[in-house]
Amino acid sequence: MGFDPTPIRRQFPILDRDIQGSALHYLDNGATAQMPAAVLDAIQQHETRHRANVLRSVHTLAEEATEAFEQARHTLARFVNAADADEVVFTSGTTGAINLVAHSFGNGLSAGDEIVISVLEHHSNIVPWQLLRDLTGVVLKVVPATPDGRLDVDALADLVTEKCKLVAVTHVSNVTGAETAVGRVVEAARAVGAKVLLDGAQRVPHGAIDVQALDVDFYAFSGHKMFGPNGIGVLWGRAELLADMPPFHGGGEMIHRVTIEETVFAPPPHRFEAGTPPIAQAVGMAAAAEWLQGVDTAAVAGHLSRLTGRIIDGLDNLDKGRGIIRLIGPKGLQSRLPVISFDIEGAHPHDICQILDGHGVALRGGHHCAQPLMDFYDVIGTTRASLAVYNDDADVEALLSGLDDAMGKLV
Repeated sequence: MGFDPTPIRRQFPILDRDIQGSALHYLDNGATAQMPAAVLDAIQQHETRHRANVLRSVHTLAEEATEAFEQARHTLARFVNAADADEVVFTSGTTGAINLVAHSFGNGLSAGDEIVISVLEHHSNIVPWQLLRDLTGVVLKVVPATPDGRLDVDALADLVTEKCKLVAVTHVSNVTGAETAVGRVVEAARAVGAKVLLDGAQRVPHGAIDVQALDVDFYAFSGHKMFGPNGIGVLWGRAELLADMPPFHGGGEMIHRVTIEETVFAPPPHRFEAGTPPIAQAVGMAAAAEWLQGVDTAAVAGHLSRLTGRIIDGLDNLDKGRGIIRLIGPKGLQSRLPVISFDIEGAHPHDICQILDGHGVALRGGHHCAQPLMDFYDVIGTTRASLAVYNDDADVEALLSGLDDAMGKLV
C-alpha cells in the first residue's frame, strides 16, 4: 500500500489556506518548508513559559532557557550522529555556517593553497570562498557538472591536488535535485590530506544524516528548510578542527576571560556563538529534528520519488514533442531528490510562477542563487518545483494543469 500524506498534511496549519480562491499547493520547499504544529507549539511554549537569556543569570527562567538551548544542541547532535554535542555550533543558517568555516578555517590558509568547489553550488558556497581568495590569495578550482546536472566526480582526480586544503560541495543540488556521490569526493580529498565540507541544506529535510558514516569534516544546514524556524542553522565540525579554529565573531559568551589587553576564548562550540543566540529558534529547530525522526522517511522517499516521476512525465506530455520544455537535471529518479527545475522556451520563469500563483500553486522562478549553473545551462533562470513530506497527487495535478494554462498564455 502506498504512502498516504493526509495525516501529515493535517499537522501543517498553513496548508488549510486558500490562495486567490484556490487551495494552496505549496511546491517551494527548496526555499522554505512549512512548520508542523509540533514545532509551532514548541516555539510558543518556550516563548510563553521560559523566555530569558542563556548562560547569564541564575534565576529560574534563565536556567530553564539555558537547559532548553543546550538540550536543542544535543537533539541536533543526535540528528546528525555527531560524536559529541560540542561539535554542533548554532549559526544563523547554512550561509552563516559556511561563512564561519571560510573565516575561521580559512584563517589558517595561505596564498597558493587550493579550495575546490563546483559549478552546482548555491551562492552561499561560492561567495565566501571568493572573499577568502581576494583576502588571502588562495586558489579556487571548480568541478564541472555533467549534462544531466550531477557533480562530475571524474574531474576530481585532476582538480584535487596536493595543494588542496578543502573540498566544499553541495550534498544535493538546489536546482537539479542530484545527490552528490560523497564517497568519491571524500576519497579524492583524503588522498591529498584535504578536508571536506558539505552544504546539506537540501538534504536534511528528507531525514536524519550520519556525519560519521559520510566521513566528512564539516556539515552545514538550515532550520527553515527542515520544517523549522528561520534564522537558525547548524555547523557540525569535527572536534579537533573546531578546537584549532579561531572565532569568527567577537562578543559576549564566546570568552573565558577578557582584559583590556587580551581575550581568552571559550572552547567550542561557544567560541563560535558570540552574543545572544537564537534561543527559541534553536528550540524550534530541535523540535523539527525530533518531528522528522518520527516520520517514516523511507516511505516518504518512495512517495516523493513517484510524484517526481509524475511531474517529469507530465512535463514531457505538455511538451508534445515540440522541444520547448527543457528539464534541468536528471531525467531519471536514481540518486536524486524531489527538486524539479525546467525551462520553457519563450516563457520567463517569473511569468510562469505568477500565473501558477493564480492556481494556488507556489513555485520558485529565477536563478535560485545558482547563477554559475544557469550560465552552464545557458538559461537566465528556471521554474522550480520542490516537494516535501506533505505534498500529494493533488499538488502535482494542480501544477500540471496550471502549467498547461501558462503555456497557452505565454508560448
